[in-house]
Amino acid sequence: MTTTEELVAQVNKILDDIGIDMDGLFETFDIPSISFRLKENLSLLQELEDDLSRRVGETTPSAGFSDKKNKDPHIQWIYKKKRNRVLALERLRSAITAHKMALALISANYTFLMGKKLVSLRELTRENVERIKAVPNPIQLGRVEVLPHLAYSGDVLRLLARESVDVRESFKFIKGKLREKGTVRNRGIRIEVEYWENNRLKKARLDLPTDADIEAELRQRYGRRFRWRVLSFVKTRGVLINNHYTVDNLALAYSILDPENGARKLGLDLFRYYFLTSENEREGLGLYPDIRLCIDCHYSIFDLPFADEKGFRTGHGSMLLIRKCEMEKALVGRRKDIANVPNHLLGGVLLYGMSEYSEDKVAELLGIQADELVEAVKKFVISGLHRRLFADTKKFEKFMPKSDKAKQFLALLQG
Repeated sequence: MTTTEELVAQVNKILDDIGIDMDGLFETFDIPSISFRLKENLSLLQELEDDLSRRVGETTPSAGFSDKKNKDPHIQWIYKKKRNRVLALERLRSAITAHKMALALISANYTFLMGKKLVSLRELTRENVERIKAVPNPIQLGRVEVLPHLAYSGDVLRLLARESVDVRESFKFIKGKLREKGTVRNRGIRIEVEYWENNRLKKARLDLPTDADIEAELRQRYGRRFRWRVLSFVKTRGVLINNHYTVDNLALAYSILDPENGARKLGLDLFRYYFLTSENEREGLGLYPDIRLCIDCHYSIFDLPFADEKGFRTGHGSMLLIRKCEMEKALVGRRKDIANVPNHLLGGVLLYGMSEYSEDKVAELLGIQADELVEAVKKFVISGLHRRLFADTKKFEKFMPKSDKAKQFLALLQG
């Protein structure tokens, strides 16, 4: 059995080799070959991570060991050994995250065919990979161009050191955007109620929306004999992506891809990600590990794609995403009424209804076909859901039936 130090050395050697091999693999950009190599690498790295994390644990080096005044060589040696173990584990986890992100990005943007048969990533083998054809999907999630720039070796800082000053500044800017905490916003009120029931005084705690009529709500639930007090406000908070390995890989990849506009491109890709997918889809996609499933507060990265627009206001991108997530929840149980409208087109319909953008602008912003979006809007109007979701339905009037017979049929259809 190898010692922990031997395992650490083995991990670092394997990660160095992966970094060299992946650089050469992207020169041809053959998607099936890249996918197979990523799959094989990930399997090996996960085995190493299980073994190393079991030996190292989750502890970080103690501050006492790093005391510069302590000149005892034995103490310094113990500290150095422990630090090397932790750094190797961190590097390994960063590499695993990069591989998972790359595989998820490929799965979201390509379909694999062997002849006419659909093939999944798991079915790729050394024997059949040369016969596999990768067909691009019509809808793009994320950005395939970042694939060569992820930290497959896990050594983000070493890779960044090779780049220019512009890339390093862009990396710091993007990382700062992704690590910022969303602006706090009151989402509800947590209250305590004392009320009488069967001649006994009881207590209850409940959460109500900030715009609720508290007295009316409590009177309806508990009658007239009650009193209440505010315990706290239910607030939104937290970072957009709660995984520093994901943040490092994204910042590195987009800063290398485009030092000048990398942050804007990432903001646009994340904006599209939320509008082109449903919450259930986002749970299983894995494009951005540990990203929030829904947005409930303001993040400035979503303003970057719209900053040059006339009349731009801070929070524009975030508010669109917040409304989209709220509408997703409002459509629960009603999705069957528009079952023939795929999620990416439904996102386009919702963006069209909640914004001042035209159909062409929405199609350009989300990377979808304008004619398909128009057909989806028509189906949405026929379902009658536009009246339930939008207070102002003027934008949908031009898609309403024009003839009297068609209007009568639509009225019967909508009940």
